Amino acid sequence: MKPMPNPPRKAARVLILGGTAEGRELAQSITDRFGAAVEIINSLAGRTETPGALSGSVRIGGFDGVAGLHAYLLEQAIDLLIDATHPFATRISGNAAEAADLAGIPRLMLIRPPWPRHPLDRWIEVGSVEDAASVLPRAGRRAFLTVGSGEIDAFSALTDIFFLVRTVDEPKSPLPLAGYQMTTGKGPFELAAERQLLAHHRIDVLVSKASGGKATEAKLIAAREASLPIIMITRPLLPPGERVETVEEAVAWLAAKSGL
Repeated sequence: MKPMPNPPRKAARVLILGGTAEGRELAQSITDRFGAAVEIINSLAGRTETPGALSGSVRIGGFDGVAGLHAYLLEQAIDLLIDATHPFATRISGNAAEAADLAGIPRLMLIRPPWPRHPLDRWIEVGSVEDAASVLPRAGRRAFLTVGSGEIDAFSALTDIFFLVRTVDEPKSPLPLAGYQMTTGKGPFELAAERQLLAHHRIDVLVSKASGGKATEAKLIAAREASLPIIMITRPLLPPGERVETVEEAVAWLAAKSGL
């Protein structure tokens, strides 16, 4: 009697909490290495209008807290969860930690390395966007504001400061700032263009989150070359759990956890 063939192996279902360049690269790398052996679901918050092409299926929108994410993990039979969100996306990272623990699902955080501080950098490190707004009047009068569209309200009381505001998408309504000009774009940004932007708008202070990554690092180099102060909002604490800094390490973790 011929032995019965083994049944085909079920594809591992992986939920990537993304919306970042790392999340996009991770999805592509998983597909390139494992093909149909891994089924990818990319979860995006929906904050940008053009997220770009992604390998795998895409889900847009929130989960309605820990309970909603926990229910989704169970309903979709998710095997592994990889949190590749922005370093400042503390709410979803915290929810992911709790939901994965409740569901008994392995979870990994893919966290981009922070920017190293150069000896010539003039960083003013603060703990929050509100703190950045508080110290800004003492640092300059023409600010390049690169903190994301959701944080601009914190600067609305600074009526004697000009803001050059950069967001990914054009805002749908006027910003709550007395004097400002918009520029839109998504990294990577070229150093020559960042130098020109600072000079053209006579910027004398940069406001940034300590996001890390190569895509937006050129603004720091341009500010350093011009000896401009940088109000740097430090990273918030992340939930405990396994974490890596590179896509390659995340793919290796997935392979080990799934047995592929």
